[in-house]
Amino acid sequence: MGAIKFRVVIDTEKEEDIFRDILIKDELTFENFFHAIMSSFDFEGSQLASFYLSNDNWDKGREIGLMDMGFDESEAAGSPEGVAEGMPLVMGKTLLKDIAKDKGQKMILVYDFLNMWCFLIELIEFSDKEVESAELLMSVGVAPAEEDRQSNIDPDEINLDLFDDELDDDEDLDDFENIDDLDI
Repeated sequence: MGAIKFRVVIDTEKEEDIFRDILIKDELTFENFFHAIMSSFDFEGSQLASFYLSNDNWDKGREIGLMDMGFDESEAAGSPEGVAEGMPLVMGKTLLKDIAKDKGQKMILVYDFLNMWCFLIELIEFSDKEVESAELLMSVGVAPAEEDRQSNIDPDEINLDLFDDELDDDEDLDDFENIDDLDI
């Protein structure tokens, strides 16, 4: 029984460093870790998110999603972990100790896929310290407010007239049962 210390850096447009060092019990799940990160940056944590295993160039690798996306589990039948290599994992079912194995290991957390908050995570060290769940060890910089980043889509500015109706106005749709009834 032990703990893992991670450094979590939030990617912002600010020039100052904003990061948190989090010590978390290694027997907890990635979902626990996700909530610890959200809490440490004062984010609500109510949006979809995914962790991605990464390399030294911060390229996205295997996904660990917040929700089970319902992939066919028969594809995973022969794998030792019960999940086929490359198949997305689920945060609530994936233990930190099963994935976080090496000092310097990198991950990316993408939170809120419309606003694209990105957190760069590095495993700093393993610890024998007993922790109940997660502890915030260090907080550097003032975290931006979650609502500071807005998507580029303003629903009030969408011009629906740009989406022309492909159907001819004189076609009779009263007898429409399926796509084969249309003259396309």
